[in-house]
Amino acid sequence: MNLIDSHAHIYSEKFDDDRPGAVARAQEAGVGKIYMPNIDHTSIDAMLEAEAKYPGLCIPMMGLHPTSVDKDFERELYLLEEWLGKRAFAAIGECGTDLYWDKSFLPQQQEALKVQVALAKKHQLPIVLHTRNSFDETYEILAAAQDGTLRGVFHCFSGTPEEARKVKELGFLMGIGGVATFKNGGLDQVLPHVTLDDLVLETDCPYLAPTPHRGKRNEPVYLPLIANRVAELMQQPVEAVAERTTANALNLFKL
Repeated sequence: MNLIDSHAHIYSEKFDDDRPGAVARAQEAGVGKIYMPNIDHTSIDAMLEAEAKYPGLCIPMMGLHPTSVDKDFERELYLLEEWLGKRAFAAIGECGTDLYWDKSFLPQQQEALKVQVALAKKHQLPIVLHTRNSFDETYEILAAAQDGTLRGVFHCFSGTPEEARKVKELGFLMGIGGVATFKNGGLDQVLPHVTLDDLVLETDCPYLAPTPHRGKRNEPVYLPLIANRVAELMQQPVEAVAERTTANALNLFKL
């Protein structure tokens, strides 16, 4: 199978001891590209080092994660915009809103997302969205900004059938990861009612390892486990899942 990991923090310090091995295992498993979302200014150097070491395989995005948004978020956005003017990136991301950890900066998160949506339009890039416990807050901003030019993915989608419908109507994709393999993950109620054209696959490593590795460090080599579970839930051959989701990712991320 030829697979694409559309969302992986392979540059994370969790891989500092064995990144070459993790990359080699991924390639052996058929993972041909690994798209890397940025977090904030502290992650840029490590992300670009991974790109330099594995050109054509590890591909960076540029964005500001909502959990890195605080009262000084404008400085982060200035740096982000500066980087976007220097060189090409695959997407704006990851960005969005997060009400799981801290609700006190929601207004700043919403403003930061609006700025990044504008940058996605300006640079004609897809946008990669984080929506932990905050689907409605994120969707509202995207729906208001959608003029036919915005495209992107709701990363780590684990929502309801109604939320999946809204993502489709917005013209966005759903990023499906390890949650699909969880016993009570909920995606068994969603995936049978969407099509492969609506999906890309991801690991979000080092987080959210799929069953049977749940609770351990995640890595791109586990992407076939996710592909197999999607195939099972959608009653499709796994080869069809791999082919379609790979084509969707390549179409979304032009870089």
